[in-house]
Amino acid sequence: MEVVVDETELPVAVVGAGPVGLAAAARLVERDLPVLVFEAGSEAGTSVRQWHHVRLFSRWGELVDPAAEKLLAPTGWVAPPADAYPTGREWAQRYLQPLAEVLGERVRFGARVVGVARRGRDLVVDAGRASEPLTVHVRSHGGSENGAGGGVEELVTARAVIDASGTWTGPNPLGGDGLPAPGEAAAADRIVYQVPDLNDPGVRARYAGQRVAVAGSGHSALTALVAFAELAAEHPGTHVDWLLRRGQVGNAFGGGAADELPARGALGRRAAEAVEAGHITTVTGFRTAAVERVDDGLVLVGDDGRRLDPVGQVVAVTGFRPDLSWLSEVRLDLDPVLQAPRGLAPLIDPNVHSCGTVYPHGAGELAQPEPGVFLVGMKSYGRAPTFLAMTGYEQVRSVVAAIAGDEDAARRVELVLPETGVCGGAGLFDEPEGAAAGGCCGSPVPVSLSLGTPPTD
Repeated sequence: MEVVVDETELPVAVVGAGPVGLAAAARLVERDLPVLVFEAGSEAGTSVRQWHHVRLFSRWGELVDPAAEKLLAPTGWVAPPADAYPTGREWAQRYLQPLAEVLGERVRFGARVVGVARRGRDLVVDAGRASEPLTVHVRSHGGSENGAGGGVEELVTARAVIDASGTWTGPNPLGGDGLPAPGEAAAADRIVYQVPDLNDPGVRARYAGQRVAVAGSGHSALTALVAFAELAAEHPGTHVDWLLRRGQVGNAFGGGAADELPARGALGRRAAEAVEAGHITTVTGFRTAAVERVDDGLVLVGDDGRRLDPVGQVVAVTGFRPDLSWLSEVRLDLDPVLQAPRGLAPLIDPNVHSCGTVYPHGAGELAQPEPGVFLVGMKSYGRAPTFLAMTGYEQVRSVVAAIAGDEDAARRVELVLPETGVCGGAGLFDEPEGAAAGGCCGSPVPVSLSLGTPPTD
């Protein structure tokens, strides 16, 4: 006998307690819909806290979701100055953590989602699929992010699943063909896949006086270049080989004063100045094919046979990719190139959108063949590099409206952003100075910009 479930009484499962996941929860609470947020880490914004030292391009006024702000207001929470640029740490501590506390027991930490399925139906079964709710397989491990020591597994029945798990845990490898280069894994003690925190004395000591290879052409790479140039000025012998897969530097430094994100334009100018200062050697057209250990470090070998001088450390900031493994039993329609929802992919393809011309979008572009399953936030962008928190907030506003049956609100676009100088991004270490806003491409149009994630080459 089949159990009939009233899906309107079931919670919406949100995967990830980052900025977009918590915004989705706030929108669900606003519509009086039950919600459970599952976060593998031990606190809100686990991934954001990994790049705590990086300052965002976006101002506080663009980083707080309107529904979340309404939820926080009765608690006495005071919004930070709208024009200030927070670091990842500040964003997590001053906004994400208070928001998670307001949501209370709706947010479960130390709870990793390891699978989503249609109840009683695997991927190939059609019969009865439309009438069955979703099941979310959760492994709880008491806040230990790697699940060490086992844990308790459970099935949670859900009305819908909003996957806001991001891509931070899936950095692209150093290898130029998208796979780890031979020798890359064996050299893991000398390779990192994020911008190092050179304010940390231990981290600083690791790089001071070293020859360092920085691979990547996005704003994470520019952030690293600026930081290492400052380190080189204090510690002679510190030098960077900047590895670009593209054949020339081109527009890697961004739009400068023409970028309507002033902080991002300022970063590009500072990176260009760092190169001009002589602390950085640019190596173009280099795609890593092998990593070899030598007595004094690592030798990177290109697919054209070039062998670079030995380096002591490597910083590979070549983008991220989504983990789709735990969605293997639900029906997805993803672009074969970007691994983003097929309806969204043409809007964010970095092979086409070189000036940030990405329009706001919502449930219509994000919906999957599996009813009730939505990929949002950075996860929705697949391997595409550009993203802005405001874009994610607009996504979940629309998605939650669709789940609630408010199709008019789901179709409505409530976000318009200015055109900017260049796609990509991560952040910068210092407050921008003297960065005037300006347009690169004429009149304002809706656009998605980067936040916390570097673009691929």
